[in-house]
Amino acid sequence: MQSHHSFSVLPAAMLILAAAHADAQGPVHHGRWITESGNLEVEIAPCGDTWCGTVTRVLANRSMSAPGKDMDAADKRPALGMKILTGLRPADEGVLVGEIYNRENAKTYSVRLTMDGPAQMLVRPYVGMPLFGKTQLWQRSAGPGTAKEVTP
Repeated sequence: MQSHHSFSVLPAAMLILAAAHADAQGPVHHGRWITESGNLEVEIAPCGDTWCGTVTRVLANRSMSAPGKDMDAADKRPALGMKILTGLRPADEGVLVGEIYNRENAKTYSVRLTMDGPAQMLVRPYVGMPLFGKTQLWQRSAGPGTAKEVTP
């Protein structure tokens, strides 16, 4: 009888250890993401005592405000290496909040990141309250070498 109980406890202990390991790695939002416009690959990683999103690849230069046109960014700095997500911290289960920078208009907005399955993330920039925002769908990147890099 004693051995029967030890086998039933083992899977539970393994789940607890796996959850602890995931917490040590950080939120499930970590990793590389392709923005909804397909312009950028952004890596979400630790940044001091919060999380940041840094541009790791520039894939295109499409305007987000004028579909079908090239972007004329108000911020002329190179996008590669730019931190566009800053101060990300857990808010609720599976939710990060912080700020997002839009280089097209050179403005910073509040942002809420919510997972939508393992390979999709809902990114909601807003002013004031999340109600006053527009949700974008970012896709988890398949990794380096899967898309052609372009010079903005």
